[in-house]
Amino acid sequence: MVTAITGARVFDGERVREQTTVLLDGTRIVAVGGEPPAGADIVDASGSTLLPGLIDSHVHTSEDGLALALRFGVTTELEMQGMYTRGNREHLLGNDSVADVRSSGFGITPPGGHPSELLPEDFEPGGHGEPESGESGHGEQRDHGPAPLMPFSSTPAEAVGFIPRLVAAGSDYIKFMVDDGSVEGHPGLPMLDQATLTAGVAEAHRHGMLTIAHTLTVDATLMAIEAGIDGFAHLFMDQPHTDEIIGLIAASGAFVAPCVVLNASMTGITGSDLADDPRVGSRLDPAWNETLRSSYNRYPQGKLEDVLASVKALHDAGVDLLAGTDAAPMPLPFLGGMVHGAGVHHELQYLVRAGLTPVQALRAATLTPARRFGLTDRGRIAEGLRADLLLVDGDPTTTISDTLNLRAVWRRGTLTRLAAGSAR
Repeated sequence: MVTAITGARVFDGERVREQTTVLLDGTRIVAVGGEPPAGADIVDASGSTLLPGLIDSHVHTSEDGLALALRFGVTTELEMQGMYTRGNREHLLGNDSVADVRSSGFGITPPGGHPSELLPEDFEPGGHGEPESGESGHGEQRDHGPAPLMPFSSTPAEAVGFIPRLVAAGSDYIKFMVDDGSVEGHPGLPMLDQATLTAGVAEAHRHGMLTIAHTLTVDATLMAIEAGIDGFAHLFMDQPHTDEIIGLIAASGAFVAPCVVLNASMTGITGSDLADDPRVGSRLDPAWNETLRSSYNRYPQGKLEDVLASVKALHDAGVDLLAGTDAAPMPLPFLGGMVHGAGVHHELQYLVRAGLTPVQALRAATLTPARRFGLTDRGRIAEGLRADLLLVDGDPTTTISDTLNLRAVWRRGTLTRLAAGSAR
């Protein structure tokens, strides 16, 4: 049956359309504008705003994380270290109670390099089995699929050799860890050198793969630019920006997922304000609520205002910004301050606080990540695209916090239950 969403203000991923009807048939959007056909299931969306399903451009996830994300209107998560490569997510492709997912698999890093330092020695996800360490210390117990490929590399030849293996193992893009541990409170970690990073990026490009760098310092950012990286999964936070570093990032054409929520958490700022919002706290179970109210607190000397100023400078320089959270696959207070789904709404608020308009911030969670990651079937409301949609009361194109006035979420045209608890 055709579903007609009528009377809504529509943010189509790029611009706002007033009081437009959107028709869904099966898993697709079949029309934007026009009259509902006879017999259509009518959703009266007067006073509401229809958005493309949101995209979180930096997570470490699990099936519970994907379910939680969807309940907050995040219909796609981009995993930046973890298990959900092509062969390991086939069982989720038709599951409309969880967000869709893409993954880098595991990132290229030296033995003993980041993120190994962030997990307690006795940490075992799920309480048994060997932990699978993830970026920012995120771990997930492996409960399906083959053992992940761990591309530990200390030389150019090793990095080059792992690229075709990652591609064959189902990575959707290639991640490089460029981190000496200084921001995480573990200076002196083994770190990719310039030659190894450059060789790995070049080989990934030869295989037609998008390349992404984990960098939290200006020096690491400069290394990744020199290597020809396509995007950054973080924004540096060790010092204020300069015109030089902003200019180099802009000239490189790379995108940046600032993950301001992560940088705030690193300085000791918790997500308590977000958890106190009844639109969020009422939809979180106690474990995620506790995690959101915690923080990493590994770099208290960092300054959130410097991070926000860097975000604004990047935007003003024309750099593509993507909304990401760095949420962990399970609720772990020592990796606190972020949460699946609601964290994207928090990041949008931070982007606006940095100086973006609400519409510019919304593009960072819709149109822009879809374009940069080649997800041509989503990120916009247009005829023929996936019916991944978020309906909210109010007008987030003028008041960004209205994204949390959740009214309805569709994943491939299937209406999602928004209540707290497991959606599976």
